[in-house]
Amino acid sequence: MADESADAVAGEATEGNKKGLGKLKLIIIAVAGVLLAAIIGGGVAMFLVGSDDSADAEKAAPDKPARALYTKIRTLEGSPYFTIVVPSKDGRTHYMQLYVEAKSRDSEVVAALTKHMPKIVSVLNQLFSSESFDEMRTMEGKVKLQQDALAAIQGVMQAKIGKPGVEKILFTGFVMQ
Repeated sequence: MADESADAVAGEATEGNKKGLGKLKLIIIAVAGVLLAAIIGGGVAMFLVGSDDSADAEKAAPDKPARALYTKIRTLEGSPYFTIVVPSKDGRTHYMQLYVEAKSRDSEVVAALTKHMPKIVSVLNQLFSSESFDEMRTMEGKVKLQQDALAAIQGVMQAKIGKPGVEKILFTGFVMQ
């Protein structure tokens, strides 16, 4: 009988261990779930807080320049090019044809260029007519003409809108004959 009661007690202890292990597994799973939820919540919080820091870092970083805007300088008749009679030392008549574009990064400047196009065309006609054929045949002469055209247009923009506005003048077509 003692053996039977010892076996019965051992059987109850094993059943108790099984119930205890079942409860232990349940507690471990619950704790793991709480830890997982805490980790996910912390990750979300770090992501949200981190996005504010990255926004501040983006503000501190230098801005990319605005997109370039190009305006075709058109003559009063609407022609996209200038045709100029250019004097030369040989006494012959020469012609220069130029397609001119102004580069800016401000839509206000583009609107001002369009509005004041007659003045700009007049200034450029005077500038282009004052050049000599022999100077325009060299690369240095073409670069100087481009720089002079930029200064002339920036002068008009400064007078009209209070800022130079134009970043660069491009000759998209340049023909001499």
